[in-house]
Amino acid sequence: MSRPVEIDLPHQLGRAGAKRRIEGGFDKLAGYIPGGHVTEHRWDSDTLHFTVEGMGQRVGVRLDVTDTNVHAVFDLPGLLAMFAEPLRAKLEKDGPKLLS
Repeated sequence: MSRPVEIDLPHQLGRAGAKRRIEGGFDKLAGYIPGGHVTEHRWDSDTLHFTVEGMGQRVGVRLDVTDTNVHAVFDLPGLLAMFAEPLRAKLEKDGPKLLS
């Protein structure tokens, strides 16, 4: 059973600016998963979908970009669910740096 970790990252870049920043650094989010690396990614309009693999697990990630906010959802599989709160704390602390 998966456990989603969701966080909102406000920004003042506008939609296009936020997408450019994300495109240039979303792979850094893979490091938030122990041993993680991005294995696939695709944009669907203003939503970036990508997969991080780490510790033999696959984590689906979705970044929904609006003019003033990025809503991030990490779907952690059962084994990685124990990292949900540390992941949330790291995203709250470091996530805004991805948009600056």
